[in-house]
Amino acid sequence: MAMTEHVSEVASTDPYSWLEGIHDETALEWVRNQTQRTESELYDGTFHANAQRIKTVLDAQDRIPMVTKRGEHYYNFWRDSAHRLGLWRRTTWDSYLSDNPQWEVLLDLDLHARQEGHEWHFAGSALLRPASGDTYERALLRLSPDGGDQVRIREFDLTSKSFVPDGFDLPVAKTQASWIDRDTLLVGSASSEQYTTRSTYANTLRRLSRGMEIEQAPILFEVDKEHVAAFGYYDSTPGFERIVTTDAIDFYNSTAGVFIDGEHHRIDVPTDVQVSLHRQWVLFAPQTQWEHQGQQIAAGSLAIARLDAFLESGSIEKVLFTPDAHTALESLSFTANYLLLTVLHDVASQVRIIDLADQFSQSNMPLEDPMLSVSVGAVDDEDPAHGDDYWMTITGFITPTTLLRGTVGAQAEVVKKSPDRFDADGFEVTQHFATSADGTRVPYFQVAAADLVHDGKNPVLMDGYGGFQHSMTPGYAAAMGTGWLSRRTDDGRKPVYVMTNIRGGGEYGPAWHRAALREKRHRAYEDFAAIAQDLVARGVTSRAHLAATGRSNGGLLMGNMIAGYPHLFGAISCGVPLLDMQRYTQLAAGHSWIAEYGDPEVPGDWDFLRTFSPVHRLTDQPHRVDDYPASLIWTTTSDDRVGPSQARIMAAKMMDLGIGNVRYHEPQDGGHAGSTDNESTAKMLATSYEFLWRQVR
Repeated sequence: MAMTEHVSEVASTDPYSWLEGIHDETALEWVRNQTQRTESELYDGTFHANAQRIKTVLDAQDRIPMVTKRGEHYYNFWRDSAHRLGLWRRTTWDSYLSDNPQWEVLLDLDLHARQEGHEWHFAGSALLRPASGDTYERALLRLSPDGGDQVRIREFDLTSKSFVPDGFDLPVAKTQASWIDRDTLLVGSASSEQYTTRSTYANTLRRLSRGMEIEQAPILFEVDKEHVAAFGYYDSTPGFERIVTTDAIDFYNSTAGVFIDGEHHRIDVPTDVQVSLHRQWVLFAPQTQWEHQGQQIAAGSLAIARLDAFLESGSIEKVLFTPDAHTALESLSFTANYLLLTVLHDVASQVRIIDLADQFSQSNMPLEDPMLSVSVGAVDDEDPAHGDDYWMTITGFITPTTLLRGTVGAQAEVVKKSPDRFDADGFEVTQHFATSADGTRVPYFQVAAADLVHDGKNPVLMDGYGGFQHSMTPGYAAAMGTGWLSRRTDDGRKPVYVMTNIRGGGEYGPAWHRAALREKRHRAYEDFAAIAQDLVARGVTSRAHLAATGRSNGGLLMGNMIAGYPHLFGAISCGVPLLDMQRYTQLAAGHSWIAEYGDPEVPGDWDFLRTFSPVHRLTDQPHRVDDYPASLIWTTTSDDRVGPSQARIMAAKMMDLGIGNVRYHEPQDGGHAGSTDNESTAKMLATSYEFLWRQVR
């Protein structure tokens, strides 16, 4: 096959193209046979016991019910052993503070499934803002039929606790909707091919009145179908009512706009400057250096302006944050009078407080342990009595999550604390740095016994992602602790868990991400390999005892470890993965990721894409069949983001090449998340942990 062969020619010549028929009976027969083979080998008494332990952790009644404040109520979605599909519910603040909150159940999805004869999976809600002084009465509920990205959106009455007869009911599709008023929605829906982009999202925003079909609704905003999507929402903040639009050109380039008095105004900045609005403010986060009116604003910075002034003259009030070699902006949240920034310093959390009324003066919120992650977010910036209140969550690999509530300028107080879910006694968390192939220092966290013996015999599980500017930060993973760290080898060793912070992520801002974009993608894989080699060099483990796992873009990482670095690993779990970089843009939402990876339809792009396309590397850069690690490749039939065919093709090709110890697993439901409820989540995790443990213990 020539390096410049076009994708359009591939489907008819690829011997594995028959596996792309997601619901094709021949493909599904292969899927069922392979899944049954995997389960028959793994699903013994030990597996079921471990899966049950993980499920018990996920179902625990004393885990923290995270809430969102709307008016006087605090809303929560909850699943446990008695409520597999879950409860959407709410309570009051005084009740929430108690050890046993009294919840008002708004929707019991298990009961609803029994009544309707069909299961729906809760995917979020949007409440209609009431008139001043009134209570919340209506909501839009997002319901997925299979855990995928497509949802049905239905109108719900909070007073009667039932769906509204003849209310808004948008058909299953990739749809977004927000309230404009009680009888009007702003809707973007890929409900018909005519109004769907190549990336499978909506290319229009419409004003949908009650009783109207989507395609009858007038179009307010439309984007090129070659772009990713038209996104938008109605901002109902009193005094700032407006429609905000985004033309997502690709994953990292977009144009933002706002309707003011019926007229659409584009916010005129370079397309790689991320834009967000809040009340009178507009925020700018450039992904590359931005020269604006003679001012140089560094990539990864955060600048603020008044929207009216910026639209009139382009004036910026202040650059609030400028990164250095060690820092990156992680997140932000507005309270009534302050802006809270979460900053990573060598992947350790810091919180900065910016006073919006005092010339943007800054102070730091005192934090204790750099091995813990801290996140902050406003409770309700419109609450007249508590507008400057914030939530703070503190969590670490072996430190259960704590939820606090505070007021800016005052000490935060503990609201809820999760108990220990696994025995972490004797473990410690340390941070290390490996040197990648080009000399870059790459950080990683290690969770291991404090008295770890450095003789290369410890079973290690490495975890990685390395894409889309997503940061991997410490967090209490009760399921991982239960399913991996709680195991013991025959000679009593504790296993090790390693979280990697490779390039492609956001741990050091846009530059860290862009260092592994497109033709530089191999930097992420070199980083992961360097950490694997560092673990061996430090005596933590050896190839025979080293396992790795990753999902989605992390699944692409795992595919490249299998095909490009097989000599480093004893076992790999590759989940819901991209693996065929020649066909990925033709499958599910793949076209939306061209900015991250490149376009295989462009010959010059395909030249470098092929070098990190695992299904091609298997034959382009072959290794001895006995050199490949034991590999579990898994997905779900209902994954409508990546699609299951890439995983199918990789596994089938490896098997046909005679590579031993390749297993495949594909349940029907779960979407790109891989699961729809606690039972399926426990099964998914236990399958991966069990496969890896048997290979490297």
